[in-house]
Amino acid sequence: MSGPAPTYDDGLIQLDRQAITLRRYHFPSGTSKVIPLRTVRGYRAEPLGLMLNRFRIWGSSDLRRWLPLDVWRPMKSTLVTLDVPGTRPSPAFTPLRAKEFTAVLDQLLS
Repeated sequence: MSGPAPTYDDGLIQLDRQAITLRRYHFPSGTSKVIPLRTVRGYRAEPLGLMLNRFRIWGSSDLRRWLPLDVWRPMKSTLVTLDVPGTRPSPAFTPLRAKEFTAVLDQLLS
């Protein structure tokens, strides 16, 4: 008998077995974007660059990714970009506890 499915929530990013919710995603309304987990083909986790996205509080600096509002992004170190077919620019975000987030995501995607 298995326990409950793992979840993650840091206030800006919520992950459960149904969806990834990115709070304060849409500009200028600040509404959330809900991405059904079944549509996520994969992801890329990489160090947050020193300049390109670190000080991008909301939006996009390269038009390939869209980042939700996160005033604490300059203090974070990992950028996660989702591969969601048909979604451009790709949703990207900086989890507060990146290792925990990617571990839960790996478990839910397998």
